[in-house]
Amino acid sequence: MSPTLSFSYLLLITTFFLICPLLHYTAQKSHFSLSRFISMACLEVCKQDKFKEEQEARTLDGTTDWHGRPAIRGKSGGWFAGIIILLNQGLATLAFFGVGVNLVLFLTRVLQQNNADAANNVSKWTGTVYIFSLVGAFLSDSYWGRFKTCAIFQVIFVIGLVSLSLSSYIFLIRPQGCGDEQTPCGSHSGLEIGLFYLSIYLVALGNGGYQPNIATFGADQFDEEDPKEGHSKVAFFSYFYLALNLGSLFSNTILGYFEDEGMWALGFWVSSGSALAALLLFLGGTTRYRHFKPSGNPLSRFCQVIVSAIKKWRVEMPPRAENLYNGKDYSMANNRKILHTHGFKFLDRAAFISSRDLDGLKQGQDNPWRLCPVTQIEEVKCILRLMPIWLCTILYSVVFTQMASLFVEQGAAMKTVVSNFKIPPASMSSFDIISVAVFIFLNRRVLDPLVSKLRKKNSKGLTELQRMGIGLVIAIMAMLAAGIVECYRQKYANKDCTHCEGASSLSIFWQVPQYAFIGASEVFMYVGQLEFFNAQAPDGLKSFGSALCMTSISLGNYVSSLLLTMVMKISTTDHMPGWVPGNLNKGHLDRFYFLLAGLTTIDLVVYIASAKWYKCIELEGKCGESNEEDNYEV
Repeated sequence: MSPTLSFSYLLLITTFFLICPLLHYTAQKSHFSLSRFISMACLEVCKQDKFKEEQEARTLDGTTDWHGRPAIRGKSGGWFAGIIILLNQGLATLAFFGVGVNLVLFLTRVLQQNNADAANNVSKWTGTVYIFSLVGAFLSDSYWGRFKTCAIFQVIFVIGLVSLSLSSYIFLIRPQGCGDEQTPCGSHSGLEIGLFYLSIYLVALGNGGYQPNIATFGADQFDEEDPKEGHSKVAFFSYFYLALNLGSLFSNTILGYFEDEGMWALGFWVSSGSALAALLLFLGGTTRYRHFKPSGNPLSRFCQVIVSAIKKWRVEMPPRAENLYNGKDYSMANNRKILHTHGFKFLDRAAFISSRDLDGLKQGQDNPWRLCPVTQIEEVKCILRLMPIWLCTILYSVVFTQMASLFVEQGAAMKTVVSNFKIPPASMSSFDIISVAVFIFLNRRVLDPLVSKLRKKNSKGLTELQRMGIGLVIAIMAMLAAGIVECYRQKYANKDCTHCEGASSLSIFWQVPQYAFIGASEVFMYVGQLEFFNAQAPDGLKSFGSALCMTSISLGNYVSSLLLTMVMKISTTDHMPGWVPGNLNKGHLDRFYFLLAGLTTIDLVVYIASAKWYKCIELEGKCGESNEEDNYEV
């Protein structure tokens, strides 16, 4: 063998022994890397699947959990949180009406005020409750958020009730057991009376600030973008109003009886305990709630749109909305965008991008007092569109307030004794509460499914606007029923009565139809109103929408007082006793009821026109109900 060939064999063998271990090591490393790569790939796929599941399980309306992360549908909100809020509302309502239902009697019997002063003080206190609702709604939508606002005002509510209980027990109810119809109370110092008024106005502040937010916060627990939860959200408002009425039923009956018998401190302590239980129950569900983040001061956003539009009143607007400014959403805090609508076109000028605005945008600077995004402008348009509907609800509240005033006076002038048992005229409001419960059931279980079947297209039943219109119709029927009963009461009345206590032989139970009609109208009007304002208000103004419901009740009280004053001034000319004198047998209360029926009929016509004109809010990916025709026809 030649030396060259031997050297070649030797080189080949050496290379083989050197390369084989290297190949084996490389194979092992490659096998390890490949296994690791496969494991990491599987893990990544699992992570992606889990991420997709979480994405699918997240709410679509922009709500967050307690930690500020996007809310997971299975871990927050829903009926678990909703039931806690319903129980909270029932207990808080029991506590509030435990004070309010007999406050006028406390002022006359314990503080020795005359009837006129006591009624005036109660009216001021009641009006203040509803005024404070605007304060609570503003703080909630702007800075604190609904959960924090509800918690803070409930604490104030409890403090006010405890203070009222202590001041009444220690200072006001002297001698012990006074304040019933037989035992008068002694005199009180200015400090003691001042402490009493401080306490009841703390109660007004706490309940007023809490009330509009708890309804909206309860609705926040249901994602209206999800079909199933959207249906539950609609049902929640009915159950919310039912919880409110059941709480007031306990106050009007059991607590009202204790307080009427002079056990004022016991009644106030029961209210305090109920409010405390409501607060603890509310805080117990903290980790399960869904939240909308506050969106900043809405007044400044509203003013920015008006000022920007006025500054550009001479500009020529582009023909298409796509040319309007759709920039950043001015700290809307995860709220959904509102799509452009064609009404109130003058306000669209605030979104027109002028050359000056364009230069500022290129430099990364935008002036909100010169240029506003479309969503901000549409927020203003939404509020302006809600105003005519809201104004039409005020006259309904005038009808509703008669239940606590003239209905009671009318009942006191009827036969109230049945088998030696005297029926308190104010207790007839129990028939209103029973009617509310019955019609909530009928509406949810019978009427809505029936309407859905009768309609050819897919429908969820009557729309909010249609239900509010039906509520006005039933309110007219209530006033007609009250007027007819008054005509028959006068027919069987003792004309020589001087005090009108049981002045007619007509039984008080003839009032049942008018109370039942009022209860039915509440279900359609007030529940529909809560749903409507909550659904149509922008995400950053939901609490304001609920506050509109409360302010309509407040203004209804004021309008009722003003209307009655005007009627009495006109009807007492030429030495006539007027329509609503102290002795109802010498007046014409029936004419006042018929007048309210006529005014409500006019209001119904205006409401129908406003409802047909109304255009629903158009959120990104969603527009109100199924069809425009369904939404606006009444």
